[in-house]
Amino acid sequence: MPISENINYYNKILTEYSAQLIAVSKTKPIEDLLQAYDAGQRAFGENKVQELTNKHEALPKDIQWHMIGHLQRNKVKYIAPFVHLIHAVDSPRLLKEIDKQAAKNNRVISCLLQIHIAQEETKFGFVEDELLNFLESEELKALQHIKVVGLMGMATNTENIQQIENEFRSLKSLFDKIHAEVSLENVSMQELSMGMTSDYEIACKTGSTMVRIGSAIFGPRNYTQN
Repeated sequence: MPISENINYYNKILTEYSAQLIAVSKTKPIEDLLQAYDAGQRAFGENKVQELTNKHEALPKDIQWHMIGHLQRNKVKYIAPFVHLIHAVDSPRLLKEIDKQAAKNNRVISCLLQIHIAQEETKFGFVEDELLNFLESEELKALQHIKVVGLMGMATNTENIQQIENEFRSLKSLFDKIHAEVSLENVSMQELSMGMTSDYEIACKTGSTMVRIGSAIFGPRNYTQN
């Protein structure tokens, strides 16, 4: 199907679950993003800083740019002026750098804390005990230019549906726990980013509010692009 039809298809499905579509446009040309934009899509996800900044400069300014990939601290400054939401904040050191760069731009940047839920060492993120300790720390309370608005997680890359569901349910449970027990000015549990093309239905059924879909909208990634 054309990109515009894919956008409409997934937005219709996700609206039924009260979830937002983040169109993952990494490696895709401007022309493809414009087709999605013309179909009404405004939230796009990128995983590389240079590609994200280039597309921000080239495309309409009402687009909400989501940084969904692993973010290095020395590259935060390039996206701090405009990024809408950073999904994969996986350490206190990264969050402090985001706070520092947000202050320089007179902004408060919304962030999601990435939680390690997969049975894979290649995935990044906080473990539960580490996260809960951090949420009680003076270190977090001191950050005035970030807002932790939720959690993000990636399930194990497996065909075992029950395992994926269990991992998503564990993340939803942690989300609910923090929502009920943590009261900080810079923490407000609103968004739960989980689910991609292969497992978005499971994610939605277990409480996801943001789903990252790329290949099902734009086709296979263009791996030759830098």
